[in-house]
Amino acid sequence: MSEKITVERSSGNVFEDLELSDAGELFLKASLGFEVFQIIGKRKLTQAEAAEILEVQQPEISRLKNGKFNHYSVERLMTFLTRLNRDIEIRIIPSENREGRRRVVAV
Repeated sequence: MSEKITVERSSGNVFEDLELSDAGELFLKASLGFEVFQIIGKRKLTQAEAAEILEVQQPEISRLKNGKFNHYSVERLMTFLTRLNRDIEIRIIPSENREGRRRVVAV
């Protein structure tokens, strides 16, 4: 016998779907941290090389690779991105009849 499975559409923010009070900040940190992780991977940097570029100890790279972005401030994650030769642009635009949201768009 098969059970009926209920499916809910995601809001696009898993932290919001889990009804966490700081969902916006958690999503922003996860987005920025994921970009850091992606760049390290694309460059095929060793953890030691990445640590040198980011000016941190090697265990911090392990923490990043394990997705523990909540250990970092948004500002620190942005600093990592600039050290990886990325420009960061913050745009403030009106939202359309809804509460504003935060998002990271990587090009």
